[in-house]
Amino acid sequence: MVKKTKEEALETRNLLLDTAECVFNEKGVSGTTLADIASAAGVTRGAIYWHFKNKADLFEAMCERVRLPMETMIAAGAEDDVTDPIGELRKAADYFFLKVSTDPHHHKVFDILFNKCEFVDQLGPIIDRDARVRKDFRERFERIFINAVRLGQLPINTNVPLAVNAYLSYSKGIMRSWLLEPESFDLYRDGVRMMEGFLDMLTQSQAFLD
Repeated sequence: MVKKTKEEALETRNLLLDTAECVFNEKGVSGTTLADIASAAGVTRGAIYWHFKNKADLFEAMCERVRLPMETMIAAGAEDDVTDPIGELRKAADYFFLKVSTDPHHHKVFDILFNKCEFVDQLGPIIDRDARVRKDFRERFERIFINAVRLGQLPINTNVPLAVNAYLSYSKGIMRSWLLEPESFDLYRDGVRMMEGFLDMLTQSQAFLD
């Protein structure tokens, strides 16, 4: 009986996360209330509070569900014993573009993050969470590029902060462009090729050298 109760609780939690993706995507984050999500899921607000403390907690769990695998891949490239940091970057980009272009959960969540998450005062906890995540990712990418320099995959005098900023801006730009106009190019096929071109450019361009 206990096992069944746990299974039911997990089913309800996943239902709430699935529903949150749809409602946030439709109404935007600031325009969505927990009552909206509860109504769309066919549950009471109490059911939401059983699993999540508030909207920010629900939003975090929704993002975490699709973000963890990619975080693990990026973390691998930031380890001191990594042998191919640029290869880890390539694998992360390949995974990211494939999942967003083929998996509905990834598509909705990243569409919300890029296009439906308004940075207004009422979303303070969510904005703070986003800032922490971006800081953590930036630090990991800096470590990846430092490892690439150390292992000779990038020139010894590469300006790492500049390279990281360029990488993040370029990859986010590809994603945002596709989310706004998905018919304009194939995210997986063309996005991976664009990132390959950018990484090749890093090894040759004088613009990224001190």
